[in-house]
Amino acid sequence: MRCRSGAGAVSLAGMELRIEPGDITTVHADAIVNAANSGLLGGGGVDGAIHRVGGPGILAECREIRATTHPDGLPAGQAVATGAGDLPARWVIHTVGPVWSETEDRSATLASCYRESLRVARELGARSVAFPAISAGVYGWPIDDAARLAVTTCREVGGVDEVIVVPFGAEAEEAFRAALRN
Repeated sequence: MRCRSGAGAVSLAGMELRIEPGDITTVHADAIVNAANSGLLGGGGVDGAIHRVGGPGILAECREIRATTHPDGLPAGQAVATGAGDLPARWVIHTVGPVWSETEDRSATLASCYRESLRVARELGARSVAFPAISAGVYGWPIDDAARLAVTTCREVGGVDEVIVVPFGAEAEEAFRAALRN
């Protein structure tokens, strides 16, 4: 593994993993990952922003998924794709992160969000994928642990040319930069 000094990026087995703080709806990547709720019909945070900026086509495709393959909603840790509408991407990969629990270890489910999103990206032919900090917002996952799980899982799974992690806020950015250094 080599680190590019100060760039917040590492290259590993042909995949670049980098940090690009800001607004995921403005990132140019083949696919962006939506930290969705199980209903897939929009919500707050990243999910709401993706639906607002992406436009009604994303919602229409999500409704079709709910009407056909996931009538009870998308289970946590799984992923599905839609078109990206007006976003600067080709696809949106929707995944449902687990809610943080002090009494139950849900780390495997959070890791599955990244693993399954990368699997879907490979199936689509995506070469670059942008991720938010899944479960680290309203779902309450501690940001340092969320960053560690995200970086570790993406490094292990790979399968795309570029993973872009898009943390929102200074604390999340530093947590991901620290995870990238380890």
